[in-house]
Amino acid sequence: MAGTTGLGLLALAGGLSGCASQISVSTDPKELVLWYWNRSMGPGVLKQASSGIPGTNKFLVSQQPPNSNWDTKLRTSLAGHAFVPDISAINSNVSLYFPDESMFIDMNQFGAQDVKDRYFPWKWDYGVTPSGRMCFFPIDSGPTGFYYRYDIFAKAGLPSEPEAVSASIRTWDDWIEFGRKLKANLGSHMLMDSYQLFTQIINASPERYFTRAGKPLYMNNTSTIRDAWDITVRAIKAGVLGNQQLATDQNAAWISGKTAGHIEAVWWAQILLSTAPATKGKWRLASQPVRAGNSGGSFLAIPDTCKDPEAAYKFITWSQTAAHQAQTYNEVQLFPSTPEALTSGIMKDASRGFFGPQNSLDFFKKQAATVPTAFVSPYEQIANFFTTEITNVEAGGKDPDRAWDDAVTQTNRVLQKHGVNL
Repeated sequence: MAGTTGLGLLALAGGLSGCASQISVSTDPKELVLWYWNRSMGPGVLKQASSGIPGTNKFLVSQQPPNSNWDTKLRTSLAGHAFVPDISAINSNVSLYFPDESMFIDMNQFGAQDVKDRYFPWKWDYGVTPSGRMCFFPIDSGPTGFYYRYDIFAKAGLPSEPEAVSASIRTWDDWIEFGRKLKANLGSHMLMDSYQLFTQIINASPERYFTRAGKPLYMNNTSTIRDAWDITVRAIKAGVLGNQQLATDQNAAWISGKTAGHIEAVWWAQILLSTAPATKGKWRLASQPVRAGNSGGSFLAIPDTCKDPEAAYKFITWSQTAAHQAQTYNEVQLFPSTPEALTSGIMKDASRGFFGPQNSLDFFKKQAATVPTAFVSPYEQIANFFTTEITNVEAGGKDPDRAWDDAVTQTNRVLQKHGVNL
C-alpha cells in the first residue's frame, strides 16, 4: 500500500506544528524525563527511579501532561524536535505512531528480543512496527470477558453461574439466542449498544481491517469486519442490544438491570466499583463467545532525541519486570502483560467481592491466555466509518446493506485522498 507517510498520518488525528531550540524537556544530563498519564505507571517504581535508575547513573523525572490533549502534545513535540521527553508512555492507539517509527529507538539494539518470551505474544506484537522494529514496549494489557448481572439472569430463569453461562454462549448465535430469552422473560438487554458489540468482536479476532502490508481486508465478504457487522445486525434485529448511546443511560441501565451484560477488559471492573457500588455481589464474569480479545493497554517508547537511550531502555525493562508489574497491579490495577506476574503470588484480587465468590483476577488470567495475535493498522482511524454506520443502523433504523456500502465507500474515499492504493 502506498500512501501517507511520516507525520502526515499522525496529522489525521490532530495538527502537528512547532519548533524551538531546546530538543529535550530537560537539559540536565543526569535526568531522564518520562511523560505518562495518571495511573499509567506504578507509583512505586516511579518513586524508586526518581532516586536512581538501577544499573545507570541517571535518575527519572516523571511528568504528567494534561490527559485531554496527550497525543497532540507528544506529536507536536516530536514534529518540532522541541521539548521532547526521554521516555514516553503511549496508549493503546500505538499504531498511529507506526508511520513515524524513525522518531523512536528500536529497542532490539539493546536486546529486546532476549526478553520477548516473558510477555504475552499478542501484547508484544502490538508494539512491533510493520518493518519489524520493536519501538513500543509492553506495560499493561486488557483481556476481555462477558460481565453480567447474576441476579438478573437467575430471575429470568436462565443459567446464571459463570461456568453455565460460558457454556451457553460459546458462539455469537448462542449469545444472541440467550439474549432473546432474557429480553422475552424479563425485558433486559445483553449489551448496551451496537458499537460495543461490533468493536469487541473485532478485538477478539486475529484478523482486523488491514494486513501488515497495508492491504484492506474489509471488502472481502468473509472478512472479520463483515462477520462482525452481520453478527451485530442480527443482534440489533433480535432486540438484545439496549440502544443506549449516552453514558448516563448506560450507567443507569447497569444499575437497574435494564442492561444485564457488558463485554470489556479487566479494567472495567474498577469502573463498576466506582459507578455502581450498590450492585456489589450481583455481577459475575463469563467467557465471551469464541475467545477473549484485548481492549486497551499501554506501552513505553524512547524518542530518538533521548539523551541516553540505553539508560532509558534499562529503566523500561526494570520497571516492567514480572515483580514490578504485579506490584503495579496492586497499586493501580494495571493488568500485567507478562504471564509470570500472574503466577508470582504477589497480586491480590482488586474486586473485593464485587463478583460474589468469583475471583476476577483468576478469571482474567485464563482469558489472557486465549487472546489472539493481531495487527492494528494506523489506517484503522480512517475506518471509523464502520462504527458510525453500525450505530446508524441501531439508533436511526438505517438499512444495514446501505449502511455497509456507505461505510466502505466513505472509508475508501478517505484512504484514496491520502494516497492509498486500494
